[in-house]
Amino acid sequence: MGRSRTIRMKIIGLLLVPLTSMVVLWGVITAVTATESLELRQYKTVWTNLRLPAYELITEIQRERLVTAQLLSRTVHRSVVNTQRSRTDAAGEAFRKRSATPQDRSEEIRTQVDAVYTQLDRLDAIRGEIDAGLSDRLRTVEAYNRVVDTLFGLHRRVALIDDIPIYEQSRLVIDMGYATELLTREQALVIGQVVPAERRLFSQLAGNRRFLLDQALDDLDPALRDPQVSIVASPAYQRMRTMEDQIIAGRTPQNWVTTTDALVKALDTAQLRASTTLNERADPIADQVLSRAFLLAGTALALVVVSIVFSLRMGGRLSKELAALRQAALEVAEERLPDVVAKLRRGETVEMPELRVASTTTEIGDVGQAFSTVQQTAVEAAVGQAQLSEGVGHVFRNLARRSQTLLHRQRIQLQDMQHRATDPEALEDLFKLDHLTTRMRRHAEGLIILSGATPGRGWSRPVPMLDVARGATAEVEDYQRVVVEPMPGHRLAGPVVGDVIHLVAELIENATVYSPAHTPVIVRGEAGARGFALEVEDRGFAMSAEELAEYNERLASPPEFDLADSDRLGLFVVSRLAARHDIRVTLRGSPYGGTTAIVLIPEEHVAEPEAETPQQDSIRPMRVVRND
Repeated sequence: MGRSRTIRMKIIGLLLVPLTSMVVLWGVITAVTATESLELRQYKTVWTNLRLPAYELITEIQRERLVTAQLLSRTVHRSVVNTQRSRTDAAGEAFRKRSATPQDRSEEIRTQVDAVYTQLDRLDAIRGEIDAGLSDRLRTVEAYNRVVDTLFGLHRRVALIDDIPIYEQSRLVIDMGYATELLTREQALVIGQVVPAERRLFSQLAGNRRFLLDQALDDLDPALRDPQVSIVASPAYQRMRTMEDQIIAGRTPQNWVTTTDALVKALDTAQLRASTTLNERADPIADQVLSRAFLLAGTALALVVVSIVFSLRMGGRLSKELAALRQAALEVAEERLPDVVAKLRRGETVEMPELRVASTTTEIGDVGQAFSTVQQTAVEAAVGQAQLSEGVGHVFRNLARRSQTLLHRQRIQLQDMQHRATDPEALEDLFKLDHLTTRMRRHAEGLIILSGATPGRGWSRPVPMLDVARGATAEVEDYQRVVVEPMPGHRLAGPVVGDVIHLVAELIENATVYSPAHTPVIVRGEAGARGFALEVEDRGFAMSAEELAEYNERLASPPEFDLADSDRLGLFVVSRLAARHDIRVTLRGSPYGGTTAIVLIPEEHVAEPEAETPQQDSIRPMRVVRND
């Protein structure tokens, strides 16, 4: 449970939440705006360390792909391929070195860089398959394509920036670069004889390149678009388009590689110049964003200060009003209502003055009025509960007294019938009815005990403990299973005999109900230093430690009787009887796996053994007829 705090501290804490939120919001706005400026300034660093080396690496991989395709078509010498592989490896090492420079990067960029490293590591395997003759031209081109696709994925990831115009233009420039990449793929496929699978892939690449180029040129701003348009409108580009159509139609034109190689170089130069131009645009925008950040931060700080002052003043007023409401509520809870309950228990008439709380806040005044209403309702409920409890007790007592009268008459008639019966079977049935009547009498006494009265059954002289145990056994339905062991001749005081018999009978019946039918229930007794102890032991299923603790708590501190909890009437009766005579009842585990109930009767209710005399009161034992 948390440490208790004052109303003032709670209000201050409540005000601190929005105030802290405002301060945090101010800090976030300032940090985000400043971060946006820093990201724009860092755009040049990212260009230098990632995008520029990536462009250079893409160019070398494109060239290696082309010369490798020419090697597989037997149009270049192996030395040309080896030289280009060395250039590609050098570009790869340069990319690794510059991309490993510490800088602020997102996890997504770091993941994409790692993906590029993975693809670069696969170059040796790709080359090994080519040198071993395990890869044809189409498979080789696609292997190099996957490496380049990863590098363009890095371009797209790094181009993410908070300035939307720069981001949109960067994305279009990257798309233009990818269109050039598709042209180099077409270039590598048309060397020597073209097989049908290569021709189909060529057709797809040509269509995708034309679509991507047209879309990008439409959205580029004039400064970036004009160099690209001049190349696309050139005779060389138109001649290349005508060659594409011839290849798609099934013919292989002359000078395909020479024509496309010049176009690729021109397009690469134009796209690199466009990327450099975008990189130079970031610095002025960063200065504007930083100035806007300072202005916004200052305005927000002023608003935060005003809000804090206003909130603290309002919080102080509200704290005083709530403190007054708290004092009034404590007066009701700690003084008025306990005094009302005490008077009701004494049967006195009660009156409650109306609770008033002075407040300028409508809600607090309403709460004070609500407390006053709750106060009156609580008093009315307490009065009604007291009347209901008293009425229920009267009902229990009246019904039980009537039942006792009828049962007493019934027992007299049964005894008379037993004396006149001669048929053994009829006599046995009468004994069973007698036993049933005894049990009904115990249940009637239970109602009287729950009503708060005494059953009225008692003895004028002390009764031996052995007879008390036998009398309790006689009031249990499954008495045949109960074994009453011999015990010392100590006697129980007559006024408490009836209640002890009832208490022990409830425990014995509980033991017979919650234990297997073939197991015995043992009742034993022995004298102790502070009285006499009766034990009722069953051999049923043991209760858990939590259940034992719960039941022992109820037996030690009798709870208020709950009409809805009728399944535990026996527990209420035992606890009431034990509390009435200062008897302690404890449950514990049995060595046989069941439960043992220990009834410790105080020494003031126990008398020393005495020789039995004819005048001594005794309990009529249960007679059992056996049919042997």
